[in-house]
Amino acid sequence: MMQLTRRQTAFLAIVLATLILLTLFLAPSSGNLRQRGSTYSRAPDGYGAWYALMEQRGTPVKRWQKPLEALLNPSGPVAQRYAAPETSLLSGALTLVRISNGLESLTPEPEWVKAGNTLILLGVSPPATPAPFTSDLNSPTGKVRIQTSRRAMIAGQSSLHPKLQDAFGAVVWTESLGKGTVIYASTPYLAANAYQDFAANYRFLAELVTQPGHPVWIDEYMHGYQDPPIKDEAGNPIAGAERSLLTYLLNIPLSLLALQALVLLLVLLWGQNRRLGPPDVVPYPVQDNSEAYIQALAGVLHKAGCSDFVLETLAKAEQLEMQQALGLGTLPLPADTLIAAWERQTGHSSEVLAALLKTASHHRRISEPDLLRWVDQMQMVKRQLKVKS
Repeated sequence: MMQLTRRQTAFLAIVLATLILLTLFLAPSSGNLRQRGSTYSRAPDGYGAWYALMEQRGTPVKRWQKPLEALLNPSGPVAQRYAAPETSLLSGALTLVRISNGLESLTPEPEWVKAGNTLILLGVSPPATPAPFTSDLNSPTGKVRIQTSRRAMIAGQSSLHPKLQDAFGAVVWTESLGKGTVIYASTPYLAANAYQDFAANYRFLAELVTQPGHPVWIDEYMHGYQDPPIKDEAGNPIAGAERSLLTYLLNIPLSLLALQALVLLLVLLWGQNRRLGPPDVVPYPVQDNSEAYIQALAGVLHKAGCSDFVLETLAKAEQLEMQQALGLGTLPLPADTLIAAWERQTGHSSEVLAALLKTASHHRRISEPDLLRWVDQMQMVKRQLKVKS
């Protein structure tokens, strides 16, 4: 078994802590996502206001909070796991409304629809078109506000009929299947709470779901609301009523699983990769105290404008260096003596050197360009001395 070093153990602990934080804070809340489109939700993307309107109209809408299979097959084994006093209502034709929450796909149930039922799917995804994102479309109930550019191209298909459309295609359309009907809408927000100022939206959806003799059911199971399964005399759920491990895994966002798998893969690769070796130690730069002092002093002198002091100091240093090159020793000599010796040994005119020494002896402040020019000329004089020597 591979033994982990202290550094590897600490790194692994950090990775695990990061995964926990990502799970708690960065992963999307599946509960909030599932409630999108629910009649229990008062959020802008919920349908609580439309549900209240339906009750005021005297068109009661029931909430289905059991697995969809129990509704599609009332006599099947799934339906037997739930107490269903409304089973008698399921024997006739009914209308089922499913509103997309972005987590579950909206797929029609052909055989169930063909038996004479109506299935309304809000939030299918036809292709996007050049249509403007926000449109006010004419309908029998007035101007319906639509905010999506997705449209269905149904021209030439005899089984499809538009209910709400514009020049770019159909936003709401119907499909006949046997004795029943499927109604599609390209937006899940047709009558969401955010559209309470658009009464035509609410009336339009109310007319869609109202079918003579059809009780209306809203699928709330897909939004996370569910009735508890029936229990036996001992109080235990009937076999198969509890959620399986597979169901739990299917409800976990795939993006979170992919992120966790990627982090674990990187940890494994790092632990098994021996080519990297120990980390290189970055050497700290050695600080030159003398240079740092000089730089600091230069900054102070520059800010104070002490060009006269700088010029005087440079002149003394240059004069001593020039005396040594001329063999005149290290004791300061009069400027005339230095000038005569320089002219005698180099054979050049000493006019420039005399002007430079005279400028330094005035003890006056000069501009920065003049100071730089003085330094350049002094270097030229010194080069003449070296060339001659």
